Amino acid sequence: MSKDLRLNDEIRVREVRLVGEEGEQLGIMAVRDALNLAVEKSLDLVEIAPTAKPPVCKLMDYGKYKYEQAKKDKEARKKQKSMEIKEVKLRPNIEDHDFETKARSAQRFLSEGDKVKVTIMFRGREVTHPELGKTLCLRLAEFCKAESSIEREPKLEGRNMIMILASIKHD
Repeated sequence: MSKDLRLNDEIRVREVRLVGEEGEQLGIMAVRDALNLAVEKSLDLVEIAPTAKPPVCKLMDYGKYKYEQAKKDKEARKKQKSMEIKEVKLRPNIEDHDFETKARSAQRFLSEGDKVKVTIMFRGREVTHPELGKTLCLRLAEFCKAESSIEREPKLEGRNMIMILASIKHD
């Protein structure tokens, strides 16, 4: 159902198809009569299908309905995990130990379900040897192959080479 439902006096049509609070059909009636019935039962008249001919309205406690919807939305948000892109920055002439430290960080990010953006930063004339950066990217992908797959191949963008690794979830 839409967030901007019209209710009670906001409904501007001559007649509506009325649905009771338990979902039972009460038939087609004038809006005035439907409003009187809603007031009698101390409920709200809510337009749930404005495009139907005639529009469909339901008798319900609108405050309670909004509260229930908010609760459902909050529960749905709680269940979904937001995935982030974490970044690992390397240099083409990195030492083995430093590489392994960065690679373990990437592995940890991937095991937590995040994506990893691998950036090789070239300085000065290093950019004339992009194959070194590509080799380094593929070496990192090989190191993390149990947790990830390459989502985007290594590509030179200006003075940086970028590759994206996506996590493979083992549920």
